[in-house]
Amino acid sequence: MEGRKVVVSALQFACSDDIATNVQTAERLVRSAHEKGANIILIQELFEGYYFCQAQREDYIQRAKPYKDHPTISRMQKLAKELGVVIPVSFFEEANNAHYNSIAIIDADGTDLGLYRKSHIPDGPGYEEKFYFNPGDTGFKVFQTKFAKIGVAICWDQWFPEAARAMVLQGAEILFYPTAIGSEPQDEGLDSRDHWKRVMQGHAGANLVPLVASNRIGKEVIETEHGKSAITFYGNSFIAGATGEIVEVANDKDEAVLVAQFDLDQIKSKRHSWGIFRDRRPDLYKVLLTLDGSIRS
Repeated sequence: MEGRKVVVSALQFACSDDIATNVQTAERLVRSAHEKGANIILIQELFEGYYFCQAQREDYIQRAKPYKDHPTISRMQKLAKELGVVIPVSFFEEANNAHYNSIAIIDADGTDLGLYRKSHIPDGPGYEEKFYFNPGDTGFKVFQTKFAKIGVAICWDQWFPEAARAMVLQGAEILFYPTAIGSEPQDEGLDSRDHWKRVMQGHAGANLVPLVASNRIGKEVIETEHGKSAITFYGNSFIAGATGEIVEVANDKDEAVLVAQFDLDQIKSKRHSWGIFRDRRPDLYKVLLTLDGSIRS
């Protein structure tokens, strides 16, 4: 019997610090993914410019724009409608006096299905996001697109198994994670790329759903309050299958358009027969609701 098949894609490219150039690159790669048969195409996190969170600078806050009538989202809506593809669009959102690391989900007819705001906000050397972003207030969400019900979270969210499980419990058939991650300015010997991949492979395998991760490449130098800071982004964008196996992966230097096809009906059957959701014990997971993991009377 013919299953319900979907082709997903992860894009990977180096960003300049010019919005028009980056949006043009994203569009070119979306078109390339479409030519390869992709139905749902993931662009990397905050692709409109450099990853500015290396520095705490007031002028960078001015890069935020309101969700409504956002020019890049509007352009991607037209592109999605033209090609008949789904495109999650990452952007820096201004919402009155709040600011969010957000993503709008554009369906294959150009409809904006709604917004997810990044829930987990990192704060460390080179990744000083708490200076710019409020913690997301949307909660973890799923979006019914033309091709599949998808869950989309953002970068640091990908390290938290609770986020992946929350999306799959709401019916997500595929997980998507736009990302900006690379070297650590304070420790040249620290390389998280394999750890990064294994964690998300675990999310795919633990929930029996495919997973798509899109990261940037290139070296970006930012002038900070303490001098120059540089991150070399390690790419390695990948697509994992429903048992956590990597089916497509990019390298750490080259622009890439990854594609993979999945039979969602076949995966659904395997997920149900494996029993991981049948045998869940939510009554025993109350420890997750405490602040420090201890059981309290």
